[in-house]
Amino acid sequence: MKDLAGKTAFVTGAASGIGLGIATALSQAGVKVMLCDIEEKALKPALENLRRTNADVDGVKADVSLKSELQAAADATIARYGKVQILVNNAGVGGGGPYGMWTDAGWNWTLGVNLMAVIWGIEIFGPLIEKHGEGGQIVSTASMAGLLSGSSGPYNVTKYGVVALSEGLRVELAPRGIGVSVLCPGFIRTNIADSGRNLPQRFGDVLPANRAASPQATQAMQMVRDRLAAGIDPLYVGELVREGIENDWAYIFTDTEFEPFVEARFANIKQGFDRIRSRTPRR
Repeated sequence: MKDLAGKTAFVTGAASGIGLGIATALSQAGVKVMLCDIEEKALKPALENLRRTNADVDGVKADVSLKSELQAAADATIARYGKVQILVNNAGVGGGGPYGMWTDAGWNWTLGVNLMAVIWGIEIFGPLIEKHGEGGQIVSTASMAGLLSGSSGPYNVTKYGVVALSEGLRVELAPRGIGVSVLCPGFIRTNIADSGRNLPQRFGDVLPANRAASPQATQAMQMVRDRLAAGIDPLYVGELVREGIENDWAYIFTDTEFEPFVEARFANIKQGFDRIRSRTPRR
C-alpha cells in the first residue's frame, strides 16, 4: 500500500499512546481515520486536536472486549466512510499478575482486550477489506513481551498469541491481497501501567483479594513506570507503523534494546534441536 492518501483506517485504543501516534501518522499521510477507544474523555480531545490539522477523522466509543460493541464500531465506520483498507488492532491492557496472583477476572479482562478483540477485529474487518477488492493491511499490536516471556502473567500470554495469530494470517491472507504486520514495541511513553482506569465493572477485581503486592513486585512495577515515562515518543512509533504499512513489514520493532535477548532465546531453542540431533532415534 504505497499510496495511503484517501484510504480509510480503523484504529482501536486510539485516544492516547501508541494508538493516537498511529492515528496521527496515518492522518498526516492523508488517511481517513476512525478512532476507537473505551475512554470517551480522552477520545474527544484527541479528535479535536487532529481536526485542527485538517485531518479527516471521526471517533467511536467501544469496549473492544465486547464483540457486539466492536461490531457496532465497524458498522459506524462503514456508515461514515464507506469502506476500510487498514485495520489497526492496538487496544491493550496490562492487567493480571504472575503465577500465585492469577484470578479469573485478570485473565478474562486481559484475554478479552489483548487477544479476543484482535481476533474479533480481524473476523469483522477482514471480510470488509476483502469485499472492495482494493487490498489492505492489518496491523496488530503485540509487544516485545510477545517474543520474550519473563512472566507467566496474562499480558505476556496474550502478546505471544497476537504474534502467532499475525504470523499465521500473513501466510493465509497474502493471496487475498491483504498484508499482515505485528507491532512489537519496547518501552513507549504510554499510560498502559494505569490500564485499570478503564477496567469495566463486570470483570471485578483483577488481583487476588487481600493480597498485598510484595516489595519486589512493587519495585518492579515502579521500574516499569519509570521506563515508560522515559520511553519512546508514540508519534515516532506511529511513523514506523505508517512505513510498515506502506512496505508490508511482517514485524515492526521500535528499537533494538531487546534484540540480544531475542537472539539468546533463539539460541536456547536451537540447543534443544542440537541435543536431539545427537541422539539415535528409537525404532
